[in-house]
Amino acid sequence: MTPFLKRLNAAAKGKVLAIQDYFTLAWKALRFTFSRPFYGSDLVQQMDVIGVQSLGIVLLTGFFTGMVLALQSSVQLKTFGATIYIGRLVAGSMIRELGPVLAGLMVAGRVGSGIAAQLGSMKVTEQIDALNTLGTDPIKKLVTPRVLAALLMLPMLTIINDFVGILGGSIIANIYLGLPSSLYWRTVWEQIASGGFTMRYIPNDFIQGLTKPFVFGGLIAVTGCYFGLSTTGGTEGVGISTTRTVVTSSILILVVDYFMTQVLLAFFS
Repeated sequence: MTPFLKRLNAAAKGKVLAIQDYFTLAWKALRFTFSRPFYGSDLVQQMDVIGVQSLGIVLLTGFFTGMVLALQSSVQLKTFGATIYIGRLVAGSMIRELGPVLAGLMVAGRVGSGIAAQLGSMKVTEQIDALNTLGTDPIKKLVTPRVLAALLMLPMLTIINDFVGILGGSIIANIYLGLPSSLYWRTVWEQIASGGFTMRYIPNDFIQGLTKPFVFGGLIAVTGCYFGLSTTGGTEGVGISTTRTVVTSSILILVVDYFMTQVLLAFFS
């Protein structure tokens, strides 16, 4: 075997091993959810860090996204004399697609990098080894609370993102298009109701829109923990792990979003 093929073979084996370690970490984090001891205080702390402290950037992102979406779409809708349907367009786009994806990307940039930096610093300063020495499982203590917090908080952030996005669209519709607020919100409800209901009470659009952030939250937390716990090389390695977390999480969100959209459209259509 030539040196090039040997390097290629080693690189391929390394990638496969990394994927295996990634899914092993995710499985252990979820499995430890149902075993004692349960670190409730750590979970509450991570819910604050991931959810409450991300509220500002999510509000800002959702509000201006809804405004831009309404402003841009109004140009095309005016051509067909269909500006009264702008509420349906904004609501459908925010709830099904833009809300979950943008909330996921914002949280990946803010929270994913923080998780990687924190765990990476603990790894290079040998605090992870100290936990093992004391008989505490680092995955149960550090990873599981972060994964659970992300699974719980990202759907909530997405709901807020959806609402403020639709609210931003209503402001543009009222100010620039002269559309009455009552008409705008009626078309928003028509869009939600047109997708049908699950068990007569839950709109299908909400099911589609909240399934995605649940998955995205898990991806962000597991990716941040994986790269954080894999950190080597001192403070420089912490920076590398942080960058890899943000890039990998963003790519995974966009790729997984496409395949989930395909599945959800086939299921609910």
